[in-house]
Amino acid sequence: MGQKKGVIYFVGAGPGDPKLITVRGAELLQQADVIIYDRLVNPQLLSHAKKDVDLVYCGKTPDEPSISQEAINNLLVFHGLKGQTVVRLKGGDPAIFGRVGEEAAFCQRHHLKFEIVPGITSGIAAPIYAGIPLTHRDFSSSFAVITAHRRKNCETDDINWSSLAKGIDTLVFYMGIKQIDHIQQKLILHGRSPDTPVAIIRWGTCDNQETVTTTLTAMPDIVKSRRIQAPAIIVVGNVVKVREQLSWFENKLTSSELTEVMSY
Repeated sequence: MGQKKGVIYFVGAGPGDPKLITVRGAELLQQADVIIYDRLVNPQLLSHAKKDVDLVYCGKTPDEPSISQEAINNLLVFHGLKGQTVVRLKGGDPAIFGRVGEEAAFCQRHHLKFEIVPGITSGIAAPIYAGIPLTHRDFSSSFAVITAHRRKNCETDDINWSSLAKGIDTLVFYMGIKQIDHIQQKLILHGRSPDTPVAIIRWGTCDNQETVTTTLTAMPDIVKSRRIQAPAIIVVGNVVKVREQLSWFENKLTSSELTEVMSY
């Protein structure tokens, strides 16, 4: 008899607050022989793991060396074929800009069983922690999540800017800080009002969360003057107006904590 194959679990780690992982996700972390995790995974989640777990950090820091996607795929298969229980721990939800489709398909081609465990994606969690619900009866009946990050060697812009600008009430951009000028120009060019409210939320759901509100016109200047860096979520839409009433998470911070956040 051949060696029994392992199982690959693709687990959403949630948006940053370690308490926002699912019960199923925490359960699988306790069972894992190997955990392969990315930069935006809160390291506190690894406390769920067994003492003898094999931890593999994949990096994924923008503009810095990290394990290639091909190498990650091969790691999953290598440990799975050894009969191990593997958790591929991804920030947010593995199916929202998390490449789970590519990684799971690679495992399937090697006849490995897998399970995909959803997580709370930052594009939904960060806004509501900033007091911004993506839908609201007075302001928004639709929302879209968009990645502003282009694939390497891809020179074309395949985003349907016209539909986004005119057809969707609330827009949530992931990985958009470096593309901030492009986002602003395209939305205004295709009909979005320059006065549309915008919120930029950095380190959403974490203790050092910071939210800046502005308008579509002023958005690039604010990002540059405040030196806002990734990771950050950008929310564009009139629903940003309700933040003044609903901001709750940052209001929980003490004045000393708030000083730390603003100087982070």
